[in-house]
Amino acid sequence: MSQDSPTTHVPTSANGLPPGISPEHAPNDAAETAHERRDADTRRASVVDRRIEPTGLERRRGPGRRRSDFVKAAEEGQMTNEQFLFVAAIDAYKHVNHVPFPAWSQVLEVMRRLGYRKTCASTLNLPNCEDWTEAPDAPVFPPPPAAEPGARATPPDEKD
Repeated sequence: MSQDSPTTHVPTSANGLPPGISPEHAPNDAAETAHERRDADTRRASVVDRRIEPTGLERRRGPGRRRSDFVKAAEEGQMTNEQFLFVAAIDAYKHVNHVPFPAWSQVLEVMRRLGYRKTCASTLNLPNCEDWTEAPDAPVFPPPPAAEPGARATPPDEKD
């Protein structure tokens, strides 16, 4: 003998809506259908409109925005010497330190060990970030902002 599973009965009023819901507060199927019919451009435009200011890092290309030869060659598998050196350095870092996905601070460490320094003003528009530059011969690891007197400027394993 099997038992029937209990069913939940939702009472409805004369207008077919649950009690306490008036017809003017009922969902409007026509409005929801019209909302779903928006084309892709309208949806994309609503997302773009939320952005405050362009940063210079946007990936979408529009009229007059083409990929640079630098980016185009890399995407097609023809890396420059600089790109190849960077990829090889990151791969070596991952192998030596047994890290499959280095953190951004680790990527920055590899870049600085390759010899990169922030010597030019930024061309990006990043809110809440202060731009700065440093000397071309700056150490790999600059001293902390509030270094104590007599503190080392570089980690003990650094041999510049």
